[in-house]
Amino acid sequence: MRKTALLLLSYCIAYSSIAQEAKTDYTNYPAPVNFSTGEDHENMMKQLGITRLRPGFSGNENDPNHANYDESLANPCPLLPDVLTLKNGKKVTSADVWWKQRRPEIAEEFEREVYGRLPSNIPGVTWTARITDREFVGRIPVLAKQMTGHVDNSSYPLINVDINMVVVIPLNVKGPVPVMILFGRPSLPSPAQPMPDDMEKINKAFREMMIASDPSLKEVFDKYPAYSPITRLPGPGFFAPPPDGNSPPTEQLLAAGWGYVVLDPSSIQADNGAGLTRGIIGLVNKGQPRKPEDWGSLRAWAWGAARALDYLETDTLVDARKVGIEGVSRYGKAALVTLAFEPRFAVGLIGSSGKGGATLHRRFYGEAVENLAGGGEYHWMAGNYLKYAAEESKFGRKTGCDLSVDSHELIALCAPRLTFVSYGIPEKGDAHWLDQKGSYMAVVAAGSVFKLLGAKDIGVSNDYMKEQMPPVLTGLLDGELAWRQHDGGHTDAPNFQYFIPWASGLLKYQAVPRR
Repeated sequence: MRKTALLLLSYCIAYSSIAQEAKTDYTNYPAPVNFSTGEDHENMMKQLGITRLRPGFSGNENDPNHANYDESLANPCPLLPDVLTLKNGKKVTSADVWWKQRRPEIAEEFEREVYGRLPSNIPGVTWTARITDREFVGRIPVLAKQMTGHVDNSSYPLINVDINMVVVIPLNVKGPVPVMILFGRPSLPSPAQPMPDDMEKINKAFREMMIASDPSLKEVFDKYPAYSPITRLPGPGFFAPPPDGNSPPTEQLLAAGWGYVVLDPSSIQADNGAGLTRGIIGLVNKGQPRKPEDWGSLRAWAWGAARALDYLETDTLVDARKVGIEGVSRYGKAALVTLAFEPRFAVGLIGSSGKGGATLHRRFYGEAVENLAGGGEYHWMAGNYLKYAAEESKFGRKTGCDLSVDSHELIALCAPRLTFVSYGIPEKGDAHWLDQKGSYMAVVAAGSVFKLLGAKDIGVSNDYMKEQMPPVLTGLLDGELAWRQHDGGHTDAPNFQYFIPWASGLLKYQAVPRR
């Protein structure tokens, strides 16, 4: 009886403690706002004094509000902001003036008007290896880690942020090795399997457990005494051909002696407007809606990539001076933003990034500013970006032509580091919507900064209105700034076989086999 009473008392104490914690959470902290995407968008419009936005355009050319695909109408304001002219009108003629004056000017404009600012009070991240496993990817032995980066939420316990990523490092080459961080869905590549003796123990225990749960199964197992419910998966494929240009990009990286990380953007910040009061943005804002200059999801994902790099800097198997960032589509935008704002990244592969990425904002071709500002994608950007789709507001009417910066300057912020801009072709699904030409124009215009800083651009003039896109499958890969349009769809996979040797050469990395 005494034991029962003590047990009951311990339950009461535990329950009281949990109840007290719950009470403290709700009384000492503001409750998070539960806006829908529409409500959040409307809230931002009210903050900005916008009463009406211009609607976005349809990608379906048969719709009455279809996007423009007439090149003669694509450049309503063809004169881009001069990347090498200070706001006071003086020309930038030296690297010193670029680093100390012009680059900070451009970064400030992008932060205020386009992507948002990083708050000063972002909490720290603690990385933990949930699983560490020695595996094989094809013929290549690797060390694979499933990592969780817990963001300190002691200032606001109502929101929890745990960043998910998988780190895979080849063990058949001498380290430290370069690493590419890929935005995507992380999973361990090929979990190591128990040896036959261990598998037999597992099967014995499994059979006993199943029979205990359902005694009628004993008759089944007796009928098939050699049957093992759990079997080993196929081996790692030692006799398969070595990776080539058609292999998955991760296998191509490993074959070249690179490691890779797959980083889950959704574990950092949700890809919708309703999630802006959750994730890392919501945690810093204590569950409250954004202000117009606050960061959007692209900047949040870039921040998460920088935290992944923080971890890689502690890994002795990694050459943290040779870490790259990659993404396609919205994650291509995030990869470019990452490379532009985080100087520790050495290289970027920017895949099919479109508007908000490498494509010029002021171009009126395919996806428009109005689509980003007024549709389901506004959360990628700072709230202030909505101003450039305003038809009626307290400040009047604005368009993309009113932006003081454009994507050629975002690419210029990456200089002189390695920047590879990749696209496919519309016929295979890399739609005209992305405006490949608008990205090429931005790459051409950005080249002047690469040259100012002693790097090579794509090897053409910097006249973005006269230079024509090279034919498909023609890579401009002789400099730190590179361009290649492959003949596939909405992916950068076909360009990895060109990207890896390009990056390895310029980074002066040659994989050395481990003896």
